[in-house]
Amino acid sequence: MTDGSGRAGPGFDSAVATGKGDDGTTGLLYGGERIAKDDPRAEAYGTIDEAVATLGLARAELGLKQQLGVVPPGLAGIADLLLRIQRELFVAAAELATNPGAWNRLEDDRTRVSASMVDGIDVLLRDFESHVEMPREFVVPGESRASAAIEIARATLRRAERRVVALKRDGLIPGPHLLPYLNRLADLLWVLARAVEQAESRRAPPSRPGRRRASPVHMEEG
Repeated sequence: MTDGSGRAGPGFDSAVATGKGDDGTTGLLYGGERIAKDDPRAEAYGTIDEAVATLGLARAELGLKQQLGVVPPGLAGIADLLLRIQRELFVAAAELATNPGAWNRLEDDRTRVSASMVDGIDVLLRDFESHVEMPREFVVPGESRASAAIEIARATLRRAERRVVALKRDGLIPGPHLLPYLNRLADLLWVLARAVEQAESRRAPPSRPGRRRASPVHMEEG
């Protein structure tokens, strides 16, 4: 229902649109004062939301390969891992989106990043690094759609990390593990992008023209 101007009128009924944000503000978890949508906290958790969506694109690409029956053995389980990461990023976003007056209500692994979440990323990093040949210099993304999407998520997380650094300086981060988590996760995504390429016998070109590409590595499950 509109008011004749194309805008939603008083009788507009939507399960998604509340109209409360029409003034450019948004609410935080557990209530409290609303903040501007360009508030540094909204910028930070909004950037994490971008990373979650981009990882969804990578997961959809891997899912399509599975449907077509063309998944190399080295890609087995990576789609499930990306889903795990997406869910963990919701925890990170919740920590950023909580009203400071309600920080005492945050729960590890549900609404606040925990030490065990950081440790979990470290374990994954060690495992993948033992199976992937690391390039010796910067590489150019784009050898496959899945690896490119993971790289976009990685770069987006680096932007989120920069936002969180500024928030921490202003005392607006409730827990000590959010920043290490984002930093380690961005590292892991870079390795995962290489793992996806190498599982498909692809190799990212070096950033400098004329440099030799590393030989592709055939990944094995393990």
